[in-house]
Amino acid sequence: MARRYDPERRQRIIDAAIRVVGSKGLAGLTHRSVAAEADVPLGSTTYHFATLDELMVAALRQANEGFAKVVAARGGLTDPSVDLAGELAGWMGEWLAGDRTGVELECELYLAALRRPALRPVAAEWAAELAELIGRRTDPVTARALVALMDGICLQVLLTGTPYEEEYARDILDRVVTGAAPGT
Repeated sequence: MARRYDPERRQRIIDAAIRVVGSKGLAGLTHRSVAAEADVPLGSTTYHFATLDELMVAALRQANEGFAKVVAARGGLTDPSVDLAGELAGWMGEWLAGDRTGVELECELYLAALRRPALRPVAAEWAAELAELIGRRTDPVTARALVALMDGICLQVLLTGTPYEEEYARDILDRVVTGAAPGT
C-alpha cells in the first residue's frame, strides 16, 4: 500500500493543537486529542512531534505570529513622529480585540513555560524580538520594560475579564517611555 502524500499534515496537526488548547486548555492536549481534532492517524502526530513539548513549541511559535502580524500591519515603529506609547497601546488593543482563543492560547503557553523548560526559549525569543523592535525607538532597558508592562496589562485583561482600556495603557506606557511620574 502506497503512502499518501500529505504535505499539509504537519500544519494541520499544529492548527488542531491550537484548537484543542483553545477549547480544553493545556490539560486537554494529548497526541490522541490532537490526532482526533486533525483527523489524522495517531502515529502522524508522534511522527511529526515526538513529544507534547515539541508540539507546544510549534503551537507557541504559530501563536506568536498572530501578534507579529498586528505589529507588522501597523508599521508605526518606523516613523519617529508616531507616538510610541500610543502605537504600543494600539497594538495591544488590536491584539486583544481579535480572536480571544489565540490570545488566551499564547498566554497559556507562555505560562506553561514555568513548568515546561522546552517552551522557555520560544517565550524568551519573542520577548527579545519585541524588545529589539521597540528598541529602535528607545533604549534597550526601556524597551524591555515596555515589553514587560505590555505583558502585564494583557494578562490582567485576560485574567480579570475587564475590558481593555487603550487610553489607560497609553498613559502608563508613556510614563515608562518618558520616565515621568504621574502629574508631571
